[in-house]
Amino acid sequence: MLQKYYEILGVSEYSSDQEITDAYGKLREKYAEERFLEGEKGNEAAKKLTQLENAYSEIMRVRKEQQSFTDNDSLYSAVDKALKANDISKAQELLDSFDERGAEWHYLQSVVFYKKKWMNDCKKQLEIAISLDDNNQKYKDAYNKLLEKMKASQTATNNNSNNQDWNKSGTGRNAQNANYNYNEPQMGGSSCVEFCCQMALCNMCLNCCCNCR
Repeated sequence: MLQKYYEILGVSEYSSDQEITDAYGKLREKYAEERFLEGEKGNEAAKKLTQLENAYSEIMRVRKEQQSFTDNDSLYSAVDKALKANDISKAQELLDSFDERGAEWHYLQSVVFYKKKWMNDCKKQLEIAISLDDNNQKYKDAYNKLLEKMKASQTATNNNSNNQDWNKSGTGRNAQNANYNYNEPQMGGSSCVEFCCQMALCNMCLNCCCNCR
């Protein structure tokens, strides 16, 4: 069908956008004048004008979409390159420049979040990518691996919190490694010595007073 549109404009699919626009302008001017002629010639010109408008509109729409896909492919490649170089800031900057954000965009955004260790945000982006393209196995595999990693991480966290060897209260077998605040006053130790000294001094003062009398 697109080939027919090119034929209506008298151009080829290899013509530039400017060449197509110029051809459209000349034909439009021609048919716009002829449509006011009487009889069949005027009717034919009006019909041609409608076909011309439709052909030009459809050709430019398709070309714009194709250009958008080409631009996005180039941007996707640039994002992928930045991620492989571990340049997270550059990858995010490129992703922010996208006008259209499809399934691949959300997948790449999930990779950025993963590298930042933002697992919940990564998970959400993968879910969006899958919802937009549920036939993409790459997205599904990445999602399943992420869930496994999150589950393993949670299990390890739970095990550590329940392991007496690493009990933060210092009651486990590695309690000597607990972090205490040595600035806090403690019962016993030097405090007892200080108390005894104070009591001895008081007794000495009392004895002196009694002897003076």
